[in-house]
Amino acid sequence: MTTPPVSTAGKPALAEAANHARTFAHLVKEGDFEEPAWLLERRREAIGRFERAGLPTTADEDWRYTSLAPLARLPFKPALHPDARGLEAAGLARLGVPDFGGSRLVFVDGVLAPALSRVEPAAGVTLAGLDDRLARDGVLIREHLARVADAARRQPLLDLNTAFFRDGAYLHVAPGVRAPLVQLVFVSSGAGAGLTASPRNLLIVERGAEAVVVEHYAGLGGEPACTNTACEIIAEEGAVLEHVKFQDEPDNAFHLAALEARIARGAAYRYHSLALGARLSRTGIHAVFAGERVECILNGLYLVGDGRLADHHMVVEHASPRCASHEYFNGILSGAARGVFHGRILVRAGAQKTDAKQTSKHLLLSDAAQADAKPQLEIYADDVKCTHGATVGQLNDQAVFYLRSRGLGREQARRMLVHAFAGEILERIRHAGVRSHFDRVVQERLAAVPELAVRACHP
Repeated sequence: MTTPPVSTAGKPALAEAANHARTFAHLVKEGDFEEPAWLLERRREAIGRFERAGLPTTADEDWRYTSLAPLARLPFKPALHPDARGLEAAGLARLGVPDFGGSRLVFVDGVLAPALSRVEPAAGVTLAGLDDRLARDGVLIREHLARVADAARRQPLLDLNTAFFRDGAYLHVAPGVRAPLVQLVFVSSGAGAGLTASPRNLLIVERGAEAVVVEHYAGLGGEPACTNTACEIIAEEGAVLEHVKFQDEPDNAFHLAALEARIARGAAYRYHSLALGARLSRTGIHAVFAGERVECILNGLYLVGDGRLADHHMVVEHASPRCASHEYFNGILSGAARGVFHGRILVRAGAQKTDAKQTSKHLLLSDAAQADAKPQLEIYADDVKCTHGATVGQLNDQAVFYLRSRGLGREQARRMLVHAFAGEILERIRHAGVRSHFDRVVQERLAAVPELAVRACHP
């Protein structure tokens, strides 16, 4: 539903937030949230924070490069009862969704579609829709859901997700278990302008367990819609989690994502964000190291053109000593595209022996492309090794000339160099099958980039 508009004079962001809050109050009154009282209370707290903060604007430092004005102009229609009947399993392949075998949950507009999903039984692994598990795993879910995120940080879009999510993926891997690959697919129907899906994922990998999770976001097209997704990660002591997120939504879509990770002593978390779709995409990452000797690798690759924008905002919080974090983000921008990287490494007092490295690179394939990079270090310990850097540039003419001198054509040489640039990120995906698939996808997309064609090159 859409609430009646209120006056936006002077404070449009807060007025828009008031409309969202009234929508929430109406849904509660109508009984749309049939769930435990504790969860409804957390929803109320979240919508209260959102109403006080309002939608982010470019006046907010964390959003200075990314405007949500095009999204704010759309009516807000939370996806409550999506219809998956028009989508068949075979249709997922037409959307470019691979099948890696094993378990796969499919969500349409943020709600599980059982007919499109399959769960292969595995000892010590629980995989299901979050809504379905609330009654069965209520104690564990209550401990973690909407608790990993720091309520003291201003995160209005995460609060909006908390208020309106209906479903999402729930994964629990028992201690010492090595789980098979899990695939999570989220399809946006585009059934109405402003239709907003709010999936909420909760991934818990217990002590000494291992898991590989692949998230895939796609869309059917249609009207400009929004996905406002959130994922909470709990990696307990000694756990190993590789997490790949592939965003390939339609060119008129809006994709907003929040990742909140709490990583315990001796755990390893490897995250790879691949953003190739959407008119506007924003991925916010917040990782907290809650024990010593954590290993965290955060990678990002975005390939955008045609006036689209891809934004990654990251905070890595070293709250414990002897932890290592490495962040590598590469952006390939064509047409009038824009790429944004805002990364902050925060080393708390007492987090000695921290080893942190942050690098962002942007490759501009046209004169109209634009990149904004803001790497930051905030250090309150004195025995650390921290570096950061950012580069923005174009293809190296000497490198192109070298490859041409070895017999390659101009177009082939340029594509090879750009693919190698993307490969710096893709090669860090450890799962061979997943890495190979997305490498092929990137090659296919590069073949369609006009600036890499011979006709677009100077002689």
